[in-house]
Amino acid sequence: MPTEPLPTASPEVIEIERALSRITYLSTRARQHERLMALAGVPLDRAAVALLRQIADSEPLRPGELAARLGVEASHVTRTVQQLQKSGYVTRVPDPDDGRAQRIQLTDTGRQAIDRIREAGARGMQLALAEWAPEELRRLATLFHRMVDDFLTYAVEDEKEQQLPTT
Repeated sequence: MPTEPLPTASPEVIEIERALSRITYLSTRARQHERLMALAGVPLDRAAVALLRQIADSEPLRPGELAARLGVEASHVTRTVQQLQKSGYVTRVPDPDDGRAQRIQLTDTGRQAIDRIREAGARGMQLALAEWAPEELRRLATLFHRMVDDFLTYAVEDEKEQQLPTT
């Protein structure tokens, strides 16, 4: 099945992609993660932190839902959940919609850890954006949320399109 060529990106979109690539690189460097964990006093790897953040924002979720939201394989989530459960950060609870399934939720220890991680991250961001006016920060936050929502919508639609049977 032939694929359609991608539309040419506008100069603005190209600049946004470049900026996002730069900030992603800066924020995901191992040294940056280690520094953040040291400030927060939490000994977790990046995958565990990403999972805790997702659970904190929408708990409790089934492991498959967590995998879909993080864009990873379910086996990665299963392994990370097992590690977090052994360390006391998460627990499994019955799924109220399906007695055979379980959902993952934060424990008090997990909630405290994610709060410390977010606080440490926010302090660093506050220093970096100290010269920005409150209205600029509000606009940036609104636009970032809108962009993420649009990315998620596109990802879901793209995934559905790829699953359509070919005739």
